Amino acid sequence: MAKSTHFYELFQPTHYNVYLDINRAAKSISGTSTITGDAKAINIAIHQKFMTISTVKADGQDVPFTFDDETEGIHIDLGKTGETTLTIAFTAPLTDSMMGIYPSYYDVDGEKKLIIGTQFETTAARQAFPCVDEPEAKATFDLAIKFDEHDGETIISNMPETKTENGVHIFDTTVRMSTYLIAFAFGEMQSKLTTTKSGVQVGVFATKAHQAKELDFALDIAKRSIEFYEDFYQTPYPLPHSWQMALPDFSAGAMENWGLVTYREAYLLLDPDNTSFETKQRVATVIAHELAHQWFGDLVTMKWWDDLWLNESFANMMEYVAINAIEPDWHIWEVFQTSEAPMALQRDATDGVQSVHVQVEDPAEIDALFDGAIVYAKGARMLVMVRALIGDDALRQGLKAYFAAHHYGNATGADLWAALGDASGMNVGAIMNSWLEQPGYPVVSAAVVAGKLTITQQQFFVGAGKDAGRQWQVPLNSNYSAAPAIFADQSATLGDYADLRKASGEPFRLNVGNNSHFIVKYDDTLLQDILANLDSLDAITQLQLLQDLRLLAEGRQISYAAIVPLLDRFAASHSTVVNDVLYGVASNLKKFVTPGSTEEKQLQALFDKLSASQVARLGWTPKAGESNDDQLTRPYVLNATLYAQNTESIAAAHAVFVAHQDNPATLPAATRNFILANELKHFGSDQLFDQLLNDYRSSSDASYKADLASALPTTQDTKQIAKLITLFEDADTIKPQDLRAWYRGVLGNDKGQQAAWDWIRNDWQWLEDTVGGDMEFTTYITVTAGIFHTPVRLAEFKAFFTPKINTPGLTREIKMDTKVIESRVDLVEAEKDAVHAAVATTVK
Repeated sequence: MAKSTHFYELFQPTHYNVYLDINRAAKSISGTSTITGDAKAINIAIHQKFMTISTVKADGQDVPFTFDDETEGIHIDLGKTGETTLTIAFTAPLTDSMMGIYPSYYDVDGEKKLIIGTQFETTAARQAFPCVDEPEAKATFDLAIKFDEHDGETIISNMPETKTENGVHIFDTTVRMSTYLIAFAFGEMQSKLTTTKSGVQVGVFATKAHQAKELDFALDIAKRSIEFYEDFYQTPYPLPHSWQMALPDFSAGAMENWGLVTYREAYLLLDPDNTSFETKQRVATVIAHELAHQWFGDLVTMKWWDDLWLNESFANMMEYVAINAIEPDWHIWEVFQTSEAPMALQRDATDGVQSVHVQVEDPAEIDALFDGAIVYAKGARMLVMVRALIGDDALRQGLKAYFAAHHYGNATGADLWAALGDASGMNVGAIMNSWLEQPGYPVVSAAVVAGKLTITQQQFFVGAGKDAGRQWQVPLNSNYSAAPAIFADQSATLGDYADLRKASGEPFRLNVGNNSHFIVKYDDTLLQDILANLDSLDAITQLQLLQDLRLLAEGRQISYAAIVPLLDRFAASHSTVVNDVLYGVASNLKKFVTPGSTEEKQLQALFDKLSASQVARLGWTPKAGESNDDQLTRPYVLNATLYAQNTESIAAAHAVFVAHQDNPATLPAATRNFILANELKHFGSDQLFDQLLNDYRSSSDASYKADLASALPTTQDTKQIAKLITLFEDADTIKPQDLRAWYRGVLGNDKGQQAAWDWIRNDWQWLEDTVGGDMEFTTYITVTAGIFHTPVRLAEFKAFFTPKINTPGLTREIKMDTKVIESRVDLVEAEKDAVHAAVATTVK
């Protein structure tokens, strides 16, 4: 069979009866998958992976079958076409891969326990039961599950349980859905339930390792999100319940299984008495993202994985739309501007990046599609552009029509553009195709040439890039009416600049609101006009100005040294978004200095100068009634003052630690990781290190564990670093789901970089065996490339990864990340002297 043949073309299921018998002690699964469907060919194929198939029957009669490992299936000779019922008996292992059906491990009062959960996206349902495991192969499902059950255990699934017979839990028939959205979980659980205005039962489930109060925040956000979506989409939630389940071991952030959404514990549960505002925002947006999928992705599903962006980009936009509606005081769109937008702009500027829409067949390549910066962040920016163009009324009208036309079915990007185009009267597809079908984005240059205001567009690259003459239909969003709404040409002259400036009364700007996916390069005349009016510009415009200048410097279109004198002009801002980009740019200067050098001391002095007044204003601990901006800004300035080695700040952080040293978990959550890192660096001991490491092992507070995972790798003690490296492969201490953060932390520590780099090279096979089937696997390469910036490390990176370049799923990442390091090395070599001089001048 040709590899590109979709199994659905050969056999189209309509209904499954799935019986599973799961034995946790024996780590085994056995069962039968009974599939009714329409055979379009005499020889059909059904997906399976890691299974032993004992019998295949068609309409009660044994039929021959053969295994095909390449396509992860079995070929079945039916001898006929038409309506057929297959019955496949199988056994399979219960693995620790965090894919398929798998155990999660946790401790309660020192006792080790496990809970069973599932993760089937993208192609792991075939590890749980034989099926046509493709998004288009929608069917209804009857699930019956037996397990080695003991008193006090609960089992939940997509649909309500209808009855239990002889230890078999039988669930109601699902609606028509894709295999990758089937889910269940069982074990000892606690839960809290509520009901929406329309009668949907909403619940949050977790292990009993957590305090009951940790479920409250998620329950409230989930309930209000579903109520918002039912109104916004003008389409009822289609199932009787919406369960949110926190799994102790979970490779992704969360998964939108229909009616049973699964999450990392850190993205669902939180302590209402000591959690940072930033963490609350993150948990709320993750919940809203997954619940947006219940319609967009679950009710209507992409036809094939090449339209994965359709699911993820839309949910990524809607999480902000929803949280902005239910918590307007949070100003959640500012988080979009500080996270999604810069991530997309950075990644999309590297030559060789995937386009949002990518043709793909191989299962290994499907997992490689989950490039968060492109499929999630860039795609969401595309939809934000569309929303800004057509408005919410047309968006809602178009979505209602889209859901009505494709509910319980599948769709493509073209179907969405058609619905939005009909609702808005605009050719949405024509605009969007220029962004979705080609990689990259333009830099729009604005200049005064012979008195005329002119604009041009050209593809922007960080590092070497081959200009393929690409052009985009760019929504300019200018504050001058002379600029076209959509800029589709290579260049345009807008008119006499002096006349336009006088008529407008304000500096010329493009991409007002920063909603379009491009950056702007102003010539000196236009830039100086903007800088002269900086105080009158809103926070998003200030963020955008610094962000675009940083990218232009990364792309070698301006000098980094030219940005350094500007930073102090933004340092007094009370806006989180301005401080985010300010300290982001400042941190980018670290790559130009060598640890312990005179140049680093000058850079530390710059950080001290930028942060001093804000540290004095905000202090080290939260204040009652302070603004959200102040809560979110404090971590930026305190992190900066500690990098600056400010002796007063080092002492102040130590004093806060001493006040909480008997229970460091009670440190203020927003700054806890900085306080812990400061303590380890300046007042550390083996006793403190071991105390914090034991806290990490024993705590069930995901926020505190994340802070410990951030702080412990910053230790300057090489023996402690060596101890951490030995724990990388100890799943009882560092779960595989959390390992990447620990690796990155040690790699980013100058005292630990060699040890971490040696570990990943020496133990790559172990890493591949442990998390190689996981869509997060390639990001180990990404985070390595994000840190390296010297010629020596570049050579070592190439020597190690180039031989792996033809590994399915790794090819694009290795090629791109090699370019990322090359461009950074070239930039540092070319610019370091000028940057050092600019920093020295600025701190005088």
